Amino acid sequence: MRHRSLIALLALSVPLGGIVAPCLAQDSYQKEADRLAVLLNWQPGAVVADIGAGEGQMTLAAAEHVGPTGHVYSTELDTKKLAHLEELAEKEKNITAIKAAEADTNLPQECCDSIFMRLVYHHLTKPAEIDASLLQSLKPGGLLAVIDEEPASGSSKVEGVPENRRGHGMPQKILIKELTSAGFEVQKAYDDWPDNNYCVVFHKPGP
Repeated sequence: MRHRSLIALLALSVPLGGIVAPCLAQDSYQKEADRLAVLLNWQPGAVVADIGAGEGQMTLAAAEHVGPTGHVYSTELDTKKLAHLEELAEKEKNITAIKAAEADTNLPQECCDSIFMRLVYHHLTKPAEIDASLLQSLKPGGLLAVIDEEPASGSSKVEGVPENRRGHGMPQKILIKELTSAGFEVQKAYDDWPDNNYCVVFHKPGP
């Protein structure tokens, strides 16, 4: 599977009328995934989870990196998006689609070498519970990457999220405070992520 490009995989998985993003956008997803692959050590045989996977662009890229001996859990709360992820999982045997819950990832315990979420954290209405679930789902020493954005001045926060978000986005300092309170340790923060986003990599203590 690794010899196929992300764009080719998406073309196989999505009807022509359903392809929303142009090739340039898909290339952007691929570049972000390639960078995550280095930061999170996506090797053949690794087990990865994509939290709030949306249309599955990053899921497919991760699946390409870990190969047929690896596995990607792709979670989604939205029913329509989950149905699309289930279609991807039928075609790509190293992907499993999982229905997420508001307070639980629903991932198996200690299943993953790494977990990532892209522009999802600021939508969490129960972040403390999800943070605990993320920690439980990682193997000891596993890595978590959170890509998000600082709230834009004057923007409205997502309905139902904690008041400390201060707008549509996630203040990096608060993100770090919440995840370290859950038991994670910061490995490194990257403020040069595409589209003015940031990425913070955490690890679960252990061997």
